[in-house]
Amino acid sequence: MVKAFAVLIGAQLLGELLRRLLQLPLPGPVIGMLVLGVALLLARPQAERSRDSELNNTADGLIANMGLLFVPAGVGIVAEGGILRQYWLSISVGVVLSTVLGLLVTAWVMHRFTPGHRRTRVDAEEEA
Repeated sequence: MVKAFAVLIGAQLLGELLRRLLQLPLPGPVIGMLVLGVALLLARPQAERSRDSELNNTADGLIANMGLLFVPAGVGIVAEGGILRQYWLSISVGVVLSTVLGLLVTAWVMHRFTPGHRRTRVDAEEEA
């Protein structure tokens, strides 16, 4: 379990290092997650991947307790209540628009890349 945590923290640290060195606009943990994903895909072929690996078990434990990881963010929101009261309209519009945009992009990606749901130009011409 300690080794798996070291891998996860190391990936996050590497992501932060890459972000600072390359001045990337993405957060370090996101870059680290991408690096970890690529490393895991390249490490072993699909047939050899085990669902019972130490890294999988550690990640499952973190996901099971993910609610606890949002406590600091909630405390930060409460602590910055004055700013929220001052900019509530801008924040609300930003949250609603980004949510709608996220849903639309997700729907488009699912429609575009889900096998059997893609219409080709030939299909559209045959229907017309």
